[in-house]
Amino acid sequence: MNPVVHFEMPYDDRNRMAKFYGSAFGWQTQLLGEDMGHYVLATTTETGKDGPKKTGAINGGFYPKKPDCPAQHPSIVIAVDDIKESARKVTKAGGKVLGEPMEIPGVGQYVSFIDTEGNRVSMLQPIPRNWHAPKEQ
Repeated sequence: MNPVVHFEMPYDDRNRMAKFYGSAFGWQTQLLGEDMGHYVLATTTETGKDGPKKTGAINGGFYPKKPDCPAQHPSIVIAVDDIKESARKVTKAGGKVLGEPMEIPGVGQYVSFIDTEGNRVSMLQPIPRNWHAPKEQ
Protein backbone atom coordinates (compact mmCIF):
# COMPACT_ATOMS: atom_id res chain seq x y z
CA MET A 1 0.00 0.00 0.00
CA ASN A 2 1.03 3.61 -0.54
CA PRO A 3 0.52 5.57 2.72
CA VAL A 4 -0.78 9.09 3.28
CA VAL A 5 2.31 11.05 4.37
CA HIS A 6 1.33 14.73 4.21
CA PHE A 7 -1.66 17.05 4.02
CA GLU A 8 -2.05 20.33 2.15
CA MET A 9 -4.47 23.24 2.48
CA PRO A 10 -4.73 26.57 0.67
CA TYR A 11 -4.45 29.95 2.37
CA ASP A 12 -5.38 33.56 1.59
CA ASP A 13 -3.19 35.19 4.26
CA ARG A 14 -0.25 33.06 5.39
CA ASN A 15 0.60 35.07 8.50
CA ARG A 16 -3.02 34.93 9.69
CA MET A 17 -3.16 31.19 8.91
CA ALA A 18 0.14 30.47 10.72
CA LYS A 19 -1.04 32.42 13.77
CA PHE A 20 -4.38 30.59 13.79
CA TYR A 21 -2.95 27.05 13.67
CA GLY A 22 -0.21 27.92 16.14
CA SER A 23 -2.70 29.42 18.61
CA ALA A 24 -5.49 26.87 18.15
CA PHE A 25 -3.45 23.65 17.89
CA GLY A 26 0.16 24.44 18.80
CA TRP A 27 1.43 23.67 15.30
CA GLN A 28 4.81 25.07 14.32
CA THR A 29 5.01 26.69 10.90
CA GLN A 30 7.93 27.54 8.65
CA LEU A 31 7.17 30.23 6.05
CA LEU A 32 9.19 29.49 2.92
CA GLY A 33 10.21 32.13 0.39
CA GLU A 34 9.34 32.96 -3.18
CA ASP A 35 11.74 30.29 -4.50
CA MET A 36 9.48 27.68 -2.86
CA GLY A 37 6.21 29.31 -3.95
CA HIS A 38 5.54 30.87 -0.52
CA TYR A 39 4.72 27.40 0.79
CA VAL A 40 4.30 27.02 4.56
CA LEU A 41 5.45 23.83 6.25
CA ALA A 42 3.34 22.76 9.23
CA THR A 43 4.79 20.55 11.96
CA THR A 44 1.86 18.94 13.76
CA THR A 45 3.66 16.17 15.64
CA GLU A 46 7.09 15.54 17.14
CA THR A 47 9.41 14.71 14.29
CA GLY A 48 12.86 13.14 14.07
CA LYS A 49 15.28 12.60 11.21
CA ASP A 50 13.10 9.77 9.86
CA GLY A 51 9.82 11.71 10.02
CA PRO A 52 7.02 11.73 12.61
CA LYS A 53 7.88 9.83 15.80
CA LYS A 54 4.26 8.82 16.46
CA THR A 55 2.95 6.02 14.24
CA GLY A 56 0.21 7.25 11.92
CA ALA A 57 0.89 10.95 12.53
CA ILE A 58 1.66 13.24 9.59
CA ASN A 59 2.80 16.79 9.02
CA GLY A 60 1.58 19.08 6.30
CA GLY A 61 1.73 22.37 4.54
CA PHE A 62 -0.17 25.30 3.15
CA TYR A 63 0.00 26.89 -0.28
CA PRO A 64 -1.27 30.27 -1.51
CA LYS A 65 -4.62 30.28 -3.29
CA LYS A 66 -4.30 31.13 -6.99
CA PRO A 67 -7.20 32.21 -9.19
CA ASP A 68 -6.16 29.97 -12.10
CA CYS A 69 -5.59 26.67 -10.24
CA PRO A 70 -8.24 23.93 -10.01
CA ALA A 71 -9.58 22.26 -6.86
CA GLN A 72 -7.92 24.35 -4.18
CA HIS A 73 -9.25 22.52 -1.14
CA PRO A 74 -7.66 20.53 1.67
CA SER A 75 -6.03 17.45 0.25
CA ILE A 76 -3.69 14.63 1.08
CA VAL A 77 -0.33 13.53 -0.29
CA ILE A 78 0.32 9.85 -0.94
CA ALA A 79 3.88 8.45 -0.95
CA VAL A 80 4.74 6.32 -3.99
CA ASP A 81 7.85 4.41 -5.03
CA ASP A 82 7.73 5.43 -8.71
CA ILE A 83 5.85 8.63 -9.52
CA LYS A 84 5.76 8.07 -13.29
CA GLU A 85 4.36 4.56 -12.91
CA SER A 86 1.86 5.80 -10.31
CA ALA A 87 0.75 8.62 -12.64
CA ARG A 88 0.19 6.02 -15.34
CA LYS A 89 -1.92 3.94 -12.92
CA VAL A 90 -3.95 7.02 -11.88
CA THR A 91 -4.73 7.76 -15.53
CA LYS A 92 -5.58 4.12 -16.29
CA ALA A 93 -7.91 4.01 -13.25
CA GLY A 94 -9.84 7.06 -14.53
CA GLY A 95 -8.05 9.95 -12.79
CA LYS A 96 -6.43 12.97 -14.40
CA VAL A 97 -2.81 13.88 -13.62
CA LEU A 98 -2.31 17.66 -13.43
CA GLY A 99 0.89 18.34 -15.35
CA GLU A 100 4.29 16.73 -14.99
CA PRO A 101 6.05 15.75 -11.75
CA MET A 102 8.13 18.58 -10.33
CA GLU A 103 11.23 18.37 -8.17
CA ILE A 104 10.91 19.72 -4.63
CA PRO A 105 14.55 20.26 -3.59
CA GLY A 106 15.55 17.97 -0.74
CA VAL A 107 12.11 16.30 -0.69
CA GLY A 108 11.44 14.46 -3.97
CA GLN A 109 9.19 14.40 -7.04
CA TYR A 110 5.62 15.72 -6.65
CA VAL A 111 2.50 15.92 -8.83
CA SER A 112 -1.22 16.45 -8.19
CA PHE A 113 -4.14 14.64 -9.77
CA ILE A 114 -7.93 14.67 -9.79
CA ASP A 115 -9.49 11.37 -8.74
CA THR A 116 -12.69 9.90 -10.17
CA GLU A 117 -14.75 11.80 -7.57
CA GLY A 118 -13.32 15.23 -8.41
CA ASN A 119 -10.95 15.40 -5.42
CA ARG A 120 -7.52 16.98 -5.83
CA VAL A 121 -4.92 14.61 -4.38
CA SER A 122 -1.12 14.59 -4.71
CA MET A 123 1.63 12.00 -4.98
CA LEU A 124 5.19 12.26 -3.71
CA GLN A 125 8.12 10.05 -4.62
CA PRO A 126 10.30 10.98 -1.66
CA ILE A 127 14.06 11.08 -1.76
CA PRO A 128 15.15 8.09 0.33
CA ARG A 129 16.06 9.01 3.90
CA ASN A 130 19.80 9.48 4.33
CA TRP A 131 20.30 9.34 0.52
CA HIS A 132 23.49 11.33 0.93
CA ALA A 133 25.04 8.99 3.51
CA PRO A 134 27.95 6.80 2.39
CA LYS A 135 26.94 3.28 1.44
CA GLU A 136 28.05 0.50 3.77
CA GLN A 137 30.66 -1.82 2.30
